[in-house]
Amino acid sequence: MSVLHVLYHTVKQNGEHVGAFTYSIDWVRTYIEKDYKSIDPVVLGAVRRFHPIDWKTLDWSSTQARKLLREALAAGLGNQGWSVPLWGPNGEFAMFTVNHQATDEEWNAFTREHAKDLLLVSHLVHQQAKRIIDREVTATTSDLSPREREALALLSTGQNRAMVADQLHISESTLRAYIDSARHKLGAMNVTHAVAIALERGVIAPSAPLPKY
Repeated sequence: MSVLHVLYHTVKQNGEHVGAFTYSIDWVRTYIEKDYKSIDPVVLGAVRRFHPIDWKTLDWSSTQARKLLREALAAGLGNQGWSVPLWGPNGEFAMFTVNHQATDEEWNAFTREHAKDLLLVSHLVHQQAKRIIDREVTATTSDLSPREREALALLSTGQNRAMVADQLHISESTLRAYIDSARHKLGAMNVTHAVAIALERGVIAPSAPLPKY
């Protein structure tokens, strides 16, 4: 199963909103004009969490939220959604969302099968968006983000993933996305290989024997 819509949204340091989406422009204008972000359960949920959010788990009971959902469905959005909050090392926030029309059973099966891939895609999209926003369009794919460097550096000290995720204040699933992204950029076969390459290139500083996995 594919997805009906994809959205990426972030806020620049100057307060300017930046996004890319497949929603209709009419729906986006309606959403902005009615200031739906202030009552949208997806947005309100994402800014309080570090892990992916299935829209079904959110509170849609208020009159305003139900009105928002009815108008969104009428505008062509699907009834299912999965959003990934993306937090930067200095508190920067962005969100990546996939949206589709499906039964609960179909959607549960889709997210179970593709959760890891969606996490990785969300972080890769976020990194590329930041490069474009910062006019770093010539950056090579081997450049690791600050979070990816932090994750590899902590793993290089021998800490397990749960400990590293706790130190970075992120979920283990989000940590896996950072690790997978770093592995992809470095061309590494596994985590130990990624740490070794990062150490060799001076991306992270040596501090302890390589962890065993």
